[in-house]
Amino acid sequence: MERQQLEGRRSADDPMPELDRTAVGLLIEESRDVHSDAMAATAEVLDDLVDSVDAGAPSPLDPAETADLAARRTASRRRITFGGGLLAAAGVAAALEAVSATPAFAASSPDVQILQTAASIEVLAVATYTTALTLPFIGGSSANPVVKAFATTTMQQHKEHLAAFNAAVTRLGGTAQTNPDPVLGKVVQAAVPGLTGPAPVVALALELEQGAAETYVADTAALSDATARKLTASVMGVEAQHASILLAVQALLAANSPQLIALPPDAARLPAAAGSVGFPNAFFPTDMARPAAEGAL
Repeated sequence: MERQQLEGRRSADDPMPELDRTAVGLLIEESRDVHSDAMAATAEVLDDLVDSVDAGAPSPLDPAETADLAARRTASRRRITFGGGLLAAAGVAAALEAVSATPAFAASSPDVQILQTAASIEVLAVATYTTALTLPFIGGSSANPVVKAFATTTMQQHKEHLAAFNAAVTRLGGTAQTNPDPVLGKVVQAAVPGLTGPAPVVALALELEQGAAETYVADTAALSDATARKLTASVMGVEAQHASILLAVQALLAANSPQLIALPPDAARLPAAAGSVGFPNAFFPTDMARPAAEGAL
């Protein structure tokens, strides 16, 4: 049953059938395929966790390991900027200082904390897309159908990512995280009144997706459990794909060409950078990675 819940599937209300499989539509289709593959791999990884840990008890804490996690969390906190965007402007640095004073890192194993924080990011992503879809220009009758399809599909994918991370948490003996990231949740809430058009919504979603992908890149290196690393890496690629699509949409909005977010596109009118704007980095950065224990219980 758990495997069926985690593997990506297309439902009867799939937003894609009415869209051509071209341009941004193909990106959405590719994102869904990457997601489906990731969820299938995740189901196998979660089965492996049964053999790697006693599911009824959390891993014992090693004092040196906990101290190392605290040091890495401090280093991460100092480098986080979120690119000077909405999240940084809303006071992330000050909020992170408050988080750093909490004893969450001492409450459970580092792997559990990392996975709980990942789950908290996914809770926030689901809530953000849910809110965005209530806006007429994202989910209403006046919305661009491509943007609406992306938001609907992506929200569902984040729900499945949340289920996967929490399944891993409980398999490792931890408590499932059902609350949003405590820092970013407040930041997003403060940003909601400013979501007056597609551009600020796309900008906020892009920061969240980029931050999630970078967090999972950093987490893949930080996790000690091999199966947890596989799980996180599988989801990481999906978030990176989301960010690529949003970068393409953002570029067209910035060029005052929302009409080009269409299927099929007017290829002759697309900006010269249309084919590369979604992939700005040769190596994926980690500057926006969240502190490991930020969303830990």
